[in-house]
Amino acid sequence: MLCGIDEAGRGPLAGPLVVAGVILKKEIKELNDSKILSEKKREALFEPIKEHSYYHIVFISAKTIDKEGLSLCLKNAILEIMKKLKPYAREFLMDGNTSFGIEALDHLIKADALIKEVSAASILAKVSRDRYMCKIAPYYKNYNFEKHKGYGTKAHVEKIKEFGRSDEHRFTFKLKALGESK
Repeated sequence: MLCGIDEAGRGPLAGPLVVAGVILKKEIKELNDSKILSEKKREALFEPIKEHSYYHIVFISAKTIDKEGLSLCLKNAILEIMKKLKPYAREFLMDGNTSFGIEALDHLIKADALIKEVSAASILAKVSRDRYMCKIAPYYKNYNFEKHKGYGTKAHVEKIKEFGRSDEHRFTFKLKALGESK
């Protein structure tokens, strides 16, 4: 059986990186790359994916990303997923252009749109991350996380200019709009 792996939250200015692995036990209709699906459709598919698969979801905090770097965080999350789901999978496939030096991991660009297991992982990761950002939003009222989910929208950058970064922000992600250099 194939375990599809994908992430959500590689590029945002705030919030966690979320990586999911999915092995489908039953066919689920209408799977696709989470970025193509509407929020309503992703939410509708979330529980059926969990119900009809072996899955594992890993959250990596902004603090850990700042401390260890994005690539190492991704690699460690993938290794955790592989260890957890190894009893059920013969193959592991990651969306993207790298295997992060992991021998037993294959990769494919646009796998999240082409391979149903990776599509399912994409949806679990995206919905889990979005729900997390909405859950913490009331504690960070100045930032409106429920609207932009931590991504670098103009409105979010304006809030950072006004209030600075919170403990949910990634401090190693430098912003030209704030006069920060890379």
